[in-house]
Amino acid sequence: MRTALERGHVSGDGPFSHAVGDKLCAEVGSSRALLTPSCTAALEMAALLLDIREGDEVIVPAFTFVSSVNAFVLRGAHPVFADIRPDTLNLDERRLESLITPRTRAIVVVHYAGVACEMDEISAIAERHGIPLVEDNAHGLMGAYRGRPLGSFGRFSTLSFHETKNLTCGEGGALLINEPADVERAEIIREKGTDRSRFFRGQVDKYGWVDIGSSFLLSDLLAACLLAQLENVVSIQGRREEIWLEYHRELADWATRAGVRGPVVPPHCRQPFHMYYLLLPDIETRQRLIDHLKAVGILAVFHYLPLNRSRMAERLKATNDCPVAENVSDRLLRLPFSSGLSPSAQRRVIDAVLSFR
Repeated sequence: MRTALERGHVSGDGPFSHAVGDKLCAEVGSSRALLTPSCTAALEMAALLLDIREGDEVIVPAFTFVSSVNAFVLRGAHPVFADIRPDTLNLDERRLESLITPRTRAIVVVHYAGVACEMDEISAIAERHGIPLVEDNAHGLMGAYRGRPLGSFGRFSTLSFHETKNLTCGEGGALLINEPADVERAEIIREKGTDRSRFFRGQVDKYGWVDIGSSFLLSDLLAACLLAQLENVVSIQGRREEIWLEYHRELADWATRAGVRGPVVPPHCRQPFHMYYLLLPDIETRQRLIDHLKAVGILAVFHYLPLNRSRMAERLKATNDCPVAENVSDRLLRLPFSSGLSPSAQRRVIDAVLSFR
């Protein structure tokens, strides 16, 4: 960050932004990676690039953060919520095709906890119906499905660098573009609808307003913060793997006795060790465990409320049943997890969970 300040380029699209974008493209294999102020902003760019309009339908899992659907509703789309698998908690590919109609314009997949959706089946369904895929890969950078990087399957994919993510600049995100034909328009949309990027490359002698768009650039100061972490990603990921495996080993016997389930990672998925969660038997047991941990100074929180049961879904008449998502939402509890979690702090969490009755 000191170098960014000394160079004097602290706005967006500077040298650190380009360096981070190059590293992300190398990791995922994308045509272009554009840094954004958030994953939300990247999803909004994807909706603009897909020309989502009033009356279009977009399929999205019911168990996800609101940005996954809000980006498309902002363009007038009607959300169609898909239920999730009971094992990985990802969109259930076995139920997907029944949700497609002539008005379906996009399918959004979310790799929950960085564990891949079943992308062979989902990609085949999307291709058969000619529907573009958008990967909300907020949890999944450095993850893979059958050896292929997450973020490389959709026409677009999005990343998050929020403070809760493996790599963070406080707030931030990226749009990964996997089809070269989309790159030029994406550059225009992120530059307030102007061809400013072409001007800076000397391709036009002046720039002007040529399309719709908004201000979707990340400060180069924040990109500098990201670059430092990408240069040390092996050690960051190594520490996160240690934390995840320690939880999994130490809580295994207790979980079996207590009727509790931990994360499921299929053998064909490489996970990035984004989080560790427990699925308790019921909502009452979960609340008792939350209270038990809070009493000894440990904060453990639940995750998403099912979007199909939200007040906004009621307004949009999008309250189709998603029983697995509704059940999981009542039972899931996330344990403290960050790259900086010390072994002694983790031991304290584990001992507190083991003492829960």
